[in-house]
Amino acid sequence: QEQLVESGGGLAQPGGSLRLSCATSLLSSGDYHIGWFRQAPGKEREGISCIRPSDDSTYYSDSVKGRFTVSKDSTKNTVYLQMNSLKPEDSAIYYCAAGPSYYCSAYQWYYGEEYWGKGTLVTVSS
Repeated sequence: QEQLVESGGGLAQPGGSLRLSCATSLLSSGDYHIGWFRQAPGKEREGISCIRPSDDSTYYSDSVKGRFTVSKDSTKNTVYLQMNSLKPEDSAIYYCAAGPSYYCSAYQWYYGEEYWGKGTLVTVSS
């Protein structure tokens, strides 16, 4: 049984927007934070954002800060990643994952992801 399922990837133009979704029953447990990662061809996986559902603390990497916004809808057990002002270098496979709740804060993210989705492809190109 898949614990996390991403959707919403696709093709966007530079400067455009996409919203990714991560459906996960782990959101309701209170024990996990949900993180977003991405991996471009030939590059290492990069953690870009996390949210701690217990208090809505969020963290962003410098590469996406000010352009991406993470949020959740607890009624739908879904975490979103709103991506604005997209750049070609944002092209990657995007994954959501779950780790210990306290590993994510507004100041630091220690990762520790235990469960992973299969990813959704984002391509930014004109």
